Amino acid sequence: MRGSESKQRVLFSYIDQEDRIPQEHPLRKLREMVDEVLERLSGRFRAMYSDVGRPSIPPEHLLRAMLLQVLYTIRSERLLMEQLDYNLLFRWFVGLSTDDVVWDHSTFSKNRDRLLEGDIAKEFLSKVLNIARGHGLMSDEHFTVDGTLVEAWAGQKSFRKKGKRSKKKSDDPGNPTVDFHGEKRMNETHQSTTDPEARLYRKGRGKESKLSFMGHVVMDNRHGLVVSTRYTQATGRAERDAAVDMAKGIKRRHKSRVTLAADKGYDTGDFISRMRNLQVSPHVAQNTSNRSSAIDKRTTRHAGYAISQRKRKLVEQIFGWLKTIGLMRKTRHKGLDRSGWMFTFASAVYNLIRIRNLQGVA
Repeated sequence: MRGSESKQRVLFSYIDQEDRIPQEHPLRKLREMVDEVLERLSGRFRAMYSDVGRPSIPPEHLLRAMLLQVLYTIRSERLLMEQLDYNLLFRWFVGLSTDDVVWDHSTFSKNRDRLLEGDIAKEFLSKVLNIARGHGLMSDEHFTVDGTLVEAWAGQKSFRKKGKRSKKKSDDPGNPTVDFHGEKRMNETHQSTTDPEARLYRKGRGKESKLSFMGHVVMDNRHGLVVSTRYTQATGRAERDAAVDMAKGIKRRHKSRVTLAADKGYDTGDFISRMRNLQVSPHVAQNTSNRSSAIDKRTTRHAGYAISQRKRKLVEQIFGWLKTIGLMRKTRHKGLDRSGWMFTFASAVYNLIRIRNLQGVA
């Protein structure tokens, strides 16, 4: 018998939102961990907000919504608010009831900036790592460092000579024609008018130069979790300088000697010397292509060196996820502070997924 289509709308619904979400849905485990992290950050939130004035968007709602944006690769706040308006799963995860009015995208962005000023991303990452330590998923001895280019939110046409403005009237002001033929463009003489902190850089020979920043991570070798992050301008020394800075942070937490694996780009005498002065064993891949390596048998003779060389490749999974899922192939924000905040937050989201998967395997 053919069923009939009823076009009469139901005025009220008596089914709980919780009952709509399958018990085995992967977001349920993430929601549990996120709630635990936000509970630990509650005191920090109280210190950030005034006791008087008009209530803002709860920071818990902001962070849960931003986590969904990273997790589902939603490219703008406008689209995120659209999803929150009709997606029952998103409403449940953020903490909105079915009848709650969704915020305007500009209001959401302004409230998000308060979290940036409070540097919440680093604290969020730290609390996620505490969960991992509580489940015995962290190593206290063996780590890997690496960096990756993050394309800036600025076009090549914006990279112009410092202090020079074109007096020619363009036929298309929104997308002017720019002739770079015969002009030598360098970071010392040119600057992006869209994002002045971005730098023209290329990763290697044969690669095109792009306006970019550089994201750096230190990874735990046991299960491939992000331990620390840095976000810098793209320069030839940025990777090694950031690695030294992050190594100092590791040594402050771990007094015993630790190992730090890295690729051939870190095989320089200065970097190896700085690592050894920090009581960090530099398990760096040897670069013998056109010179002698700074890594000698003092390091390579140990069995742990070979293990580090295998484990360090896990860091590429982190960068792969950040760029394909986590919206970090090309940043959607301008400047070091905003883009760096999102890089750290996206790394924390990666850790949450990794912890959930590891617990599922266990």
